[in-house]
Amino acid sequence: MTSKQSFNINSKPICPHSEFCGGCKYQGVEYTKQLAEKESTARGYFVEKDSPEPAKWDEIQPAKSGIYEYRNKMEFTFGDLVKGGELTLGMHKKGHFMSIVTVDECQLVSRDFREILKYTLEFAKAMGYEKYNKKIHTGLLRNLIVRRGIRTGELLINIVTSTQSEFNEEEFVEGLLSLELDDKIVGILRTFNDNIADAVNPESVKVLWGRDYYMEKISGLDFKVSAFSFFQTNVEAAEKLYEDAVGLINDLGGKLVFDLYCGTGTISQLLARKADHVVGVELVEEAVASARENAEMNRLDNCEFIAGDVYKVLEGYHKKPDLIVVDPPRMGMSEKAVDKIMSYGVPQILYVSCNPKTLAINLKQFEAGGYEPLYGKLYDNFPMTGHLESICLLSRK
Repeated sequence: MTSKQSFNINSKPICPHSEFCGGCKYQGVEYTKQLAEKESTARGYFVEKDSPEPAKWDEIQPAKSGIYEYRNKMEFTFGDLVKGGELTLGMHKKGHFMSIVTVDECQLVSRDFREILKYTLEFAKAMGYEKYNKKIHTGLLRNLIVRRGIRTGELLINIVTSTQSEFNEEEFVEGLLSLELDDKIVGILRTFNDNIADAVNPESVKVLWGRDYYMEKISGLDFKVSAFSFFQTNVEAAEKLYEDAVGLINDLGGKLVFDLYCGTGTISQLLARKADHVVGVELVEEAVASARENAEMNRLDNCEFIAGDVYKVLEGYHKKPDLIVVDPPRMGMSEKAVDKIMSYGVPQILYVSCNPKTLAINLKQFEAGGYEPLYGKLYDNFPMTGHLESICLLSRK
């Protein structure tokens, strides 16, 4: 149900928002050059941090589904481009935190996202609604979040407001449902957020229409994705990475596997199809609840998910794993978490990373503890941006 790609690669910036929007770094750069520069930057961190590099670097993996319209989630912000100007809805302006650029022609999302953004902005202007002012903490409109099931064609729409004034929920829903879209809206939500922090803080969520989740499929498994649960942004690219990662492990049969920083348990469930038992650990309780629900839906009864800080959970968990998989956030792992992981003395550790810089830092510590990186591969899951994913297989010396 993927909509037709409507943009082509060329040597000049082709996004009409590229002058102001800070979302894309490589507008106008030919894709092979993007890959080369990103790979060079990522591998440069290992030199910078005096970190051991994998004995074998595989060729960088290009984006599996193309470089446009790959994102399954966008969080847009209400605001204005100039102080006191007309209402805008989109992304922060380059170098100007208080200014918001309307991105109704964004290339990284499908046509449906652009249509939903346009309608929401027009509706808000017609109703005379005001943006939430981050300095004086007044106003109604804060964010618009759109999520999409790439494999299922399901859309979940969430408008984030304060409670300071009325919002015509019924008319908003009617307008959305009248849009001619490629995919199907399955849920429309309103999140209430009066927190002064400039972040989406779901103090309460109201279902205006439909349901509060969408469905997705990865590697033959079903996933129920709720409004605020983490899920990989580029599904097809993530699927390739996960399958490659699990494929690096020679034999999972009969093994107890720890999947640390497991999120909603995607890798855990892929491992559970071959391993004897998988223990997933994740700090975010909502993600753990989703992981449990998804494992039950997929009839995988050999998964166990624990909510809590990785180091603290492992301190209180007394079974010894045969294999450890880690997929930490961008900040990487703390020194004490790495020390705890190495204390098990497992023969292999599989490191999935969304930040090559912190991967390099952690590998230096692993090397000091007796582990060497055998294999590494970079994945361009986020074309046009500076972000890369990677996998690295470590072996105990």
